[in-house]
Amino acid sequence: MTTWSAPVRYAEVDQQGVVFNAHYLTYCDEAMGALCAEHGLLDIAERIQLVSSTLTWQAPARWGDVVEVDARCTRLGNSSLDIAFTIRVSAGVTGGRDCASVDTTYVLTDLAGTPERLPERLRLALG
Repeated sequence: MTTWSAPVRYAEVDQQGVVFNAHYLTYCDEAMGALCAEHGLLDIAERIQLVSSTLTWQAPARWGDVVEVDARCTRLGNSSLDIAFTIRVSAGVTGGRDCASVDTTYVLTDLAGTPERLPERLRLALG
């Protein structure tokens, strides 16, 4: 499992003072990049495309909080993989708690956008 974290920036909150929904998916993108970097898969990360994401919101993150995103691979297919993300507040103005969970399916493509088989080194690193 890989964890990415960052403080919530003022530009990421809406008029209610909570993180705007779309930013939770941006946090997951950052965690996916960290997961690939940690396992030496940055060249593969450049060819992974999002197929679908399902976000289940639980509680807000606010400006001044620090968000942490855990990323773990839950499924490896022929050309696709699923990553489960847990987003939580670890510190800041509102203390620690889970904020959202996100399940995302990615597909690996060649430069033309055609799905291709996941390489063995990715399977070994994330399996």
